[in-house]
Amino acid sequence: MYRVELHCRNWQHRGEASAMWRLYFTLAALTWCVDSVGGFSNGKVGVACGDMEPQHGHEPRPEPPPYMVSVDKSTFSPGENITVSLQVASSDPMFFRGFLMEARDAGKLDSPAVGFFILTDPHQSQLLQCGHTQGSGVSHTRNTKKTQVQAVWESPEKPPQRVQFLVTVVHGYKIYWVKIAGPVVSLREMTAAPTTAVSPQTTSPTALSTQFSSVGCGHSKSCLRDPVGCDPESDPHCFFLSFTTDEAGRSVMFELSGPTEGYVSFALSHDKWMGNDDVYLCENDRGSVTISAGYVSGRTHPELAAEEALWGRAWRLVDGVIQCRFHRSIHLHNRFNLNQSYFLFLAHGRSHNGLIYKHHHQPLISTIQKVITGLPEDLSGSRSPLLIKFHGVFMLTVWMWIVSTAALIARHYKDFWPDTTVLGQRLWFQLHRTMMVLAVVLTSAAFTLPFIYRRGWSKCCLEEAFRPMGAGSHPYIGCAVMALSIIQPIMAILRPVPESPRRIIFRWLHFGAGTAAQILATVCVFLGAAQQALLLPSPWSPAVLTGWLLWIMMVDLLLLIHQCRLRGNSSSDDKENISFAQLDRLQHGEISKVKKMVLVVFLIGNTGFLAAFIKTIASL
Repeated sequence: MYRVELHCRNWQHRGEASAMWRLYFTLAALTWCVDSVGGFSNGKVGVACGDMEPQHGHEPRPEPPPYMVSVDKSTFSPGENITVSLQVASSDPMFFRGFLMEARDAGKLDSPAVGFFILTDPHQSQLLQCGHTQGSGVSHTRNTKKTQVQAVWESPEKPPQRVQFLVTVVHGYKIYWVKIAGPVVSLREMTAAPTTAVSPQTTSPTALSTQFSSVGCGHSKSCLRDPVGCDPESDPHCFFLSFTTDEAGRSVMFELSGPTEGYVSFALSHDKWMGNDDVYLCENDRGSVTISAGYVSGRTHPELAAEEALWGRAWRLVDGVIQCRFHRSIHLHNRFNLNQSYFLFLAHGRSHNGLIYKHHHQPLISTIQKVITGLPEDLSGSRSPLLIKFHGVFMLTVWMWIVSTAALIARHYKDFWPDTTVLGQRLWFQLHRTMMVLAVVLTSAAFTLPFIYRRGWSKCCLEEAFRPMGAGSHPYIGCAVMALSIIQPIMAILRPVPESPRRIIFRWLHFGAGTAAQILATVCVFLGAAQQALLLPSPWSPAVLTGWLLWIMMVDLLLLIHQCRLRGNSSSDDKENISFAQLDRLQHGEISKVKKMVLVVFLIGNTGFLAAFIKTIASL
């Protein structure tokens, strides 16, 4: 009995021990799985800066790596920038998930990292502090699949004679290569090291792996967007410019995006006038994108600068949308100082075989001046200059509201206030004259505003490459309207007395000139709504203008029909039974009610049309 009990206890202890071992094994397996999943996911590998080992507990791969490290120059000077690229070998389809990049003294590869890096894509890479220098290492931010990364290395003030770039690349938790030997670069006074040749392709911009995003606008970077609040990652019609200063405060990274088949560009300007500006262009060059800097003196083609002015250049061209990224030093000879404030211009246009044509849309101009290296801001802008906005508002107010109302009163309301006078003249005449004088004053003011903005008459050149944003026939018709507007009050001042036999000639001339001015002004308003300097939304603006034109024609026709009906009702039999005085009183009472209601409705309708356009212009 005792042996059976002892035997059972032994089996019980063995079962507990077996269960415990199974638990230990499960925990170990889970720990290994967690490590294999998250070991290199966030790129915080500062502990590996020394030996550059990922500390995965496995041996690095002994075979040659399927990756290539390249630079854009083989010699450097103290403080000079070198673009370093890590990419998959063209003959191998492999990718990588993590990496660690450093620059070390080529004669002492076990020494700490030298110099520091500047990021070209903060979404894909991050800076590490290896040793005492912040930014002396670069690693990944996420464990997504990558085929290429890029960073810009800046030489220290006292660099070693030769510097070699080393990279650790992780394909998977058990598959990685440690300290892949990159190119050796030398101080300019020495002969370049012959150990590694510089790839000639690295002098060209590289391809962007991800789209730009508006995330961080106003918080981590400054942005200028059109339409307001758009996101280039989700909106293919978004024009986008962002810029941010690096952590060392020595350079600025710009990102530029926009839908165009030619080029997209931005400029730094001291004022809101084109000319004497610092310009940067991203041009579609037969399926690739050329990134360049230039200077515009006056309204001419930009004078392109040497490519060395920019570095870390990368681009993306998908579905007609150009995206480009580049870096520029804050202080650069013959370029604008980025520590100062400027207006920002954002423009796009056509290009062909390297020839850049003048932008055919009014550029987007920031509403305020911005210090490029200042605090992040979400900027706003407008494609319509303030002077042109006032020109549009004045002209619409005159010809949609004042002139149409004054003409309606003169045509249908002469007998509406028969006994009311103001300053010795009948009320209808004083209203008509006051409105027309105001119309001439506002038209004259509005007429001068485009000349002030353009600084003269906008001339058209014969060559298409220098063709400005043509205003078409709009300015010529506008000049005719202005001339007729001046002629009308002159004729009114010189009009004959009512008893003169020449009074009829004046009436027809006055009526003809006024009608011609209204017709030409209406055509001019339709053409003006499509001008690039005040581009109203289409097809909304033509539809609303057509509605307004039909509205004033309908009211005029309604009053004519009403007048004809009253005349028809006044038959000869009525005139025999009712005296003329009684007939006038009856007709005047009936006409007053109808005409008063029509006038009030007409004014409300005209005001509604005008208010809709003023609100739209204010939002441009």
